[in-house]
Amino acid sequence: MNFEVTPGMRRLGASVLGMQAIVVALITPVAIRIQGVPVPVAVTVGIGLAVLCVVAAGLLKRPSGYVVGSLVQVLAIATGFLVPMMFFLGAIFAALWITAIFVARRVEGVTSR
Repeated sequence: MNFEVTPGMRRLGASVLGMQAIVVALITPVAIRIQGVPVPVAVTVGIGLAVLCVVAAGLLKRPSGYVVGSLVQVLAIATGFLVPMMFFLGAIFAALWITAIFVARRVEGVTSR
């Protein structure tokens, strides 16, 4: 299977991951204050996932970056066990991630013809 990375995919994917990094970092105080999650757990999950988003955005020049980005989407949905609203927000970001990949490939395929 050949997975070709296009400039549009990198731009859209990095945009999604950048915004997602902000959102998942902001679940840290919500998890602590509202949900009563212990501070070390909330900080590790929230900030750790935000850092993983940034790392994934940096890796988007290679196909492995899209694997890491997809893993981020799964983990973001799983944070719903700490902050239930993240089930919804994680699903939205996963949909944006998938859309970014497919729309960029389609648009760049049309414009290259």
